[in-house]
Amino acid sequence: MRAACAAAVVLAAPAPALADTVYPSKPIEIIVASSAGGILDTIARTAAHGIERLGQPAVVKNLPGGGGTIGTQAVARAPGDGYTLGAVATSHAINPSMYAKLLYDTAHGFSNVTQMVELTNFLVANPSVPASNLKELIALAKAKPGTLTYGSAGVGQSNHLSGELLQQDAGIKLVHVPYRGSAQALTDLLGGSLSVMFIDALSAEPYVKAGKLKLIAVTGLTRSPAYPDYPTLNESGLPGFNGNTWLGLVAPAGVSKGIVDKLQAAVRAEFEDPAVRKRLLGQGVIPVASAPQEFSAFLDGEIQRWAQVIKTAGIQAN
Repeated sequence: MRAACAAAVVLAAPAPALADTVYPSKPIEIIVASSAGGILDTIARTAAHGIERLGQPAVVKNLPGGGGTIGTQAVARAPGDGYTLGAVATSHAINPSMYAKLLYDTAHGFSNVTQMVELTNFLVANPSVPASNLKELIALAKAKPGTLTYGSAGVGQSNHLSGELLQQDAGIKLVHVPYRGSAQALTDLLGGSLSVMFIDALSAEPYVKAGKLKLIAVTGLTRSPAYPDYPTLNESGLPGFNGNTWLGLVAPAGVSKGIVDKLQAAVRAEFEDPAVRKRLLGQGVIPVASAPQEFSAFLDGEIQRWAQVIKTAGIQAN
């Protein structure tokens, strides 16, 4: 009997490896924690095209709401077989500090596949604001504390926290005006109801070129490949400031390393395609396609970084 049991264990042991070799054998679903048409949706569909290199359809499903928590929760509850994935944004690292009771564990409840891209953001001002660069903006804010306003897509959203980080690093006081999305805030910024705003480069640059908005600085640690002539906050007086955002791909906990590696390799191949890279870089989107372990380490750092900003600012989700 002992010999039979031992034989059964030996026969059963290779099963995970066998499952990896036949994966995928059916369509893969990618849950996007945002509405259709946005940048996360667009990049998720680019990743889906890459995943289809594995021989099965990759279907995108949008589950917006709750600052990204609704879609992410659906991913966390799915089987860890590699057939459900989740496209997440910077809010994935912010939410553990924003919500007292998340129904999933951001740090340990997922199999991290890859950081897909990094997004260039602009700090822009209405032309009526008497400041044309970061030094002048900081001087103006210090001279008139609490009079300059900045808009965001809502409390706890990445452009809200970039504004909080700016205040903390520069030692200034701005008035936060939250909206139900960046588009509404941008409209008011153009109309003069807001002073400044952090917003994605793709949305802002046409208005900068037309003279309808003033570029104060770009948010990355280094100049964006798409906008090499635009200075960063990092080089303009706030060393270490990084307000760039990112988009990543996760899976439920328990997905085997073999499957995760297959998915990451397929996404990497897509983002390394010369035509895809050229298109993305032209929109201020920097392809990354990092290895799973690199994404996990990066995510841990982001969780800690934004937790400190939130704690210092005393922010709580409504």
